[in-house]
Amino acid sequence: MEIKVNLIGAGRVGKTLLGLLQRLPGCTIQDVLSPRLQSAQDAVTFAGAGRAISDYAKLRPADLWIIATPDTQIEAAAASIADGLEPRKANTPAPIAFHCSGFFPAQQMAPLRDLGWHLASVHPVLSFADPQDAMAQFEGTYCGIEGDAEALKILAPLMSKLGAQPFEIRSDSKSLYHAAAVISNNFAVVLQAIARDAWAASGVPDNIAQQLNEKLLKATYENVVAKGPWEALTGPAARGDTLVVTQQGEDVARWDPAAGKLYKDLSRIARNLKAGASTGT
Repeated sequence: MEIKVNLIGAGRVGKTLLGLLQRLPGCTIQDVLSPRLQSAQDAVTFAGAGRAISDYAKLRPADLWIIATPDTQIEAAAASIADGLEPRKANTPAPIAFHCSGFFPAQQMAPLRDLGWHLASVHPVLSFADPQDAMAQFEGTYCGIEGDAEALKILAPLMSKLGAQPFEIRSDSKSLYHAAAVISNNFAVVLQAIARDAWAASGVPDNIAQQLNEKLLKATYENVVAKGPWEALTGPAARGDTLVVTQQGEDVARWDPAAGKLYKDLSRIARNLKAGASTGT
């Protein structure tokens, strides 16, 4: 497959994809655009390929366009691309554009559809804290994809060649899909921070709290993977120990009202989960 690639957005996700695509035979990294030219240059340097630009008018035609901007900037980026390009000529291959948002569907790039392009979204379910680490971790990463069938026919095998495991998701439920990823990943980190603060407030030395964090997280991960969340769940709410849950919730609320409410809500969900009910009840 011979493809020319343009990238809009030179953040951590964009850099990671750029680095991965640069390794792919037949793939030519062409233009890398960011409103901050230095960011585009940093991405080009990271990948070892491409031309850094900050002006949409300088973008050249390409086969594959990647919009890796923040979610709220996707529509504007698509409109800016469309403003500077002519509609596709008849009997020429339609370019493919995809964005990397887990929240918005491919339709967020509607101005490009008016040019006759095929649209999709590709959401790698991976933490992109560092592009170099993300590249090393990308093998086996699941990628939620949705959009035009013509685009998915190309993108699914392309992502597989990069080492990902693509799976199709419904366009009309992307918000819930992405919320699940946020809960699984980001909120897990938030909960660890609350636990560390609570341990500190209760007098546990920081070095011990860090080890408690590590050991509990490791055991939880292993149990959830091996048994699933229903069987892995333990604790006072799962045991039905109402007295402990009530008193503990009040103590946490006195320490931090927001954490107290979270404790109460999660205890209710934990109780229902252990009883086999939906987490939403």
